[in-house]
Amino acid sequence: MKNRRNLFPPIVALAFLSVATAFAAGVRIAAFQADVTPPIGSPLCHGNVSNVVTIVDPLTARGVVLLAAGQKPIVLCAVDWVANSNSGYDEWRKALAKATGTTVERVAVHTVHQHDTPGCDFCTEELLAAHGLTNKFFNVPFAREAISRTAQAAREALRQTKTVTHVGIGQAKVEQFASSRRVLGPDGKVKYVRSSACRIPAARAEPEGVIDPMVRVLSFWDGDQPRAVLSYYATHPQSYYGRGGVSADTVGIARARREAALAGVPHIHFDGAGGNVTAGKYSDGAPENRPVLAQRLARGMEEAWKATRKSPLSAADVEWRVKPVALPLRAELSDEAPALKMLADTKAGFRDRARAARQLAWARRCKADHRIDLSCLRVGIVRVLHMPGELFVEYQLAAQKMLPGAAVCMAAYGDDGCGYIGTEIAYSQGGYETTKVSQVAPHVEKVLMDGMRVLLQR
Repeated sequence: MKNRRNLFPPIVALAFLSVATAFAAGVRIAAFQADVTPPIGSPLCHGNVSNVVTIVDPLTARGVVLLAAGQKPIVLCAVDWVANSNSGYDEWRKALAKATGTTVERVAVHTVHQHDTPGCDFCTEELLAAHGLTNKFFNVPFAREAISRTAQAAREALRQTKTVTHVGIGQAKVEQFASSRRVLGPDGKVKYVRSSACRIPAARAEPEGVIDPMVRVLSFWDGDQPRAVLSYYATHPQSYYGRGGVSADTVGIARARREAALAGVPHIHFDGAGGNVTAGKYSDGAPENRPVLAQRLARGMEEAWKATRKSPLSAADVEWRVKPVALPLRAELSDEAPALKMLADTKAGFRDRARAARQLAWARRCKADHRIDLSCLRVGIVRVLHMPGELFVEYQLAAQKMLPGAAVCMAAYGDDGCGYIGTEIAYSQGGYETTKVSQVAPHVEKVLMDGMRVLLQR
């Protein structure tokens, strides 16, 4: 009988050997990047807008593998897609875990949530395919190829890890970009929904509202040499969309400018809890607003970089915590009959049928007691929370108050099967997010707040 270990693929063996070497050398990091631009004709934004007509600028999946002595690798990945949901999200994590020799629990994958981009949800796709609607929600073969390509990039990156001696953190205010999406009236109900492109003068005249105006920049260093930069900012990132032009949008432009300014040091950008935050106060949807907003974010990133404080980093300063939680199913979705009827209605529009399929996919996962991993990376005084869904910014602001004296960053848009996640009171205030597309119950707030407290406890 042949020795099975001799059948191990050479490239995988080399990658895992690099990991083992890193374990003996304190803290190391490997940055990876892959092209995830969909081909012409592919659906964008869950089939809700135009299919791909042209490529304005390419999309990437990029991330880092953090290696600390005595620990399994930690993978952080940001994808220039609108969402990864349900089993689509699961497949991303599994592929990256396998490629880097770690466990799924130590992999965090997030989308940056630009809208002229594809999504990925194999659960919803299976439901739609059963009704003759395959590849209408997203381009399935391309999605699988993109996942594989990104995993391969992560695997190869482990062959060239870099030493990390210090961690840096800085923050700065981003001027005139983010604004509250939900403008409340005197009665406490939603008066205006200020979308990414808002053309209602009265709505744009309202104050910015509840936002987190700060962009935070986390950096890893080998002495005086930066090895990777991770940024976090809470907002819907798009300036306009729906015309078939694939684009990484405002955040992609800002990210590229900062990467160029640092002579190619890898820059990975994560969207924070921006579910109820848009550029609507400062954007009417005119294409010329895109570079203006991008420059404002890039300027904030630059100021945060200049404000960076560095501190030594050892393997003992690196910690990964995970808290699995069951998000509560929205009561109206417990009865599957309405969604099944809509899904089977051949006279209904695709958008309504796709929403019904998403509701079914999420409801069935909840009923099967599916748990979502909340996770937290500690690197020195910095904490990075990894959260699901289109999370409202109040969660990010609350997390920062939970740990005074520490720098708390947040990446949302992990598993987006749940859709929008509002605060409990938001479900009584009306508005598109909590009345139409959120798939969780109002007491989701307690579940997530309790989970964040556990992850952030000293």
